[in-house]
Parts: sequence; C-alpha cells; structure tokens
Amino acid sequence: MYPIVDLVEHQTIAAVQREEDLELALKSEANIIFLLTGSIFNMKELVDRIKEAGKHVFPHMEFIDGIAPDKSGVAYMAQNIKPTGIISTKSNLIRVAKDHKLMAIQRIFLIDRSAVTRGIKAVEQSQPDAIEVMPGIMPRIVREMTNMTPLPIIAGGLVGNQEEIDEALRAGALAVSAGKSDLW
Repeated sequence: MYPIVDLVEHQTIAAVQREEDLELALKSEANIIFLLTGSIFNMKELVDRIKEAGKHVFPHMEFIDGIAPDKSGVAYMAQNIKPTGIISTKSNLIRVAKDHKLMAIQRIFLIDRSAVTRGIKAVEQSQPDAIEVMPGIMPRIVREMTNMTPLPIIAGGLVGNQEEIDEALRAGALAVSAGKSDLW
C-alpha cells in the first residue's frame, strides 16, 4: 500500500496558489495542502505554519521562487524546509525526493492519448507515492488511469464545484486538489 493513502483524511486537498489564501486553508477541513506559492525567503515559515496546524504539506518544486527544481533544490527542501513531501512534473526529482525520505507526487498533464501513455511510463520509472492528473475534470480518464497503475490518483486542475469533485472520486481518484477555497 502507498503511505499517502494513510494521510488522506479529507478527500479535498487545498491547492494554495496565493500566500494570502493560506489562512483559509489552515482553517479548512482539508488535512493536506499543496503549496503552489512561496520563495526561498518564506518557504520554511509557510511549511512550519502548515505543520503546526496539524496538516501535511507538499510544495510544488517548480513554483517556489529561489529554490531550483533540481537535485540540490530537493535536497535543500528535505534538509532545511522538511515538508511532508514535494510535487513535481519531473521524474528525476521524484526519485531524488524518495532518496531524501520525502513523499513525492508526480504531476502529469493529460492533453492527449500519448500524454497518458508517456505519463504512465514516467511514473513507472520514478515510482511516486501518488500521481496528480490534470485536468481533474475528466472522470473517464481518471478511471482509465486507476486501471493502468496501482498508484493512487489525485485529480486536480480546473475543478470548479463539488459535483466535479464527487465525479472524480467516483471515478477512482483518492482525492481531488482544488484551488477554490470554498471547496476546501
């Protein structure tokens, strides 16, 4: 079993895109926060606030100003920031995160059939703890992905209402990440 399954208490994940929305995420029922903002200057403070609120935090490596989305950046995150894990589109960073004992979520964009095939191959090699598929408003594709891999699927991107969350969950997603605070 994948350890991320044990973390999910609330099937909506707060995807925080602006620092001013963090307080809403901290007060929400969501127990996992995807941090899609921040910089080298405040990342430790943001992560510590989230952890102090009893929530799990996954910063997106490609969205942090001043921390490169590379091996050294992941090592810096693991040694100095200490989040629950990271999110990345890059397979090599997923492997580095795992080497540093961080959980890792690989984000893949499903723009066409070949992207699905390439995405499955990439996650088979990198072995993340979960896959975030985007956009998450495609229940048929979410269902296909859950049949193609044993890895937990998180649906994300363009999720705009509770019905879309419910559809993704019925299609087999472990959880759904949403950027709209009223869905948290």
